[in-house]
Amino acid sequence: METTTGLPFDAFARACPSRETLEHVTGRWGSLTVGALRDGSCRFNELRRKVDGVSEKMLSQTLQALERDGIVRREAQPVNPPRVDYELTPLGIEVADRLLGLIHFLEGSMPQVLSARESYDAARGGR
Repeated sequence: METTTGLPFDAFARACPSRETLEHVTGRWGSLTVGALRDGSCRFNELRRKVDGVSEKMLSQTLQALERDGIVRREAQPVNPPRVDYELTPLGIEVADRLLGLIHFLEGSMPQVLSARESYDAARGGR
């Protein structure tokens, strides 16, 4: 059954599998990981340095979820010591481009956001 948008999936529907992918991509670590990989492939620790503040466990879980969704490709190199590279798939590149547009928009809008927060907090007796 198609949705009102004509697409076969509807993220607003509770059982739609696109919700899980949306969560993987738009969660804090997912969006930052996808954005960080847009510049090209990275090794795990290099990616962890780019995504400042992410724990090893969270980055590993995030990468596994994104790989499962077909957004990230993991490539183990047959060398000693072992080397694993992560890169975006074609789908991942498209997702990253859209996410980076939003990220850059928000970064540029931060003066408005900070002003709104200040007004909100002042009206409610501070935070």
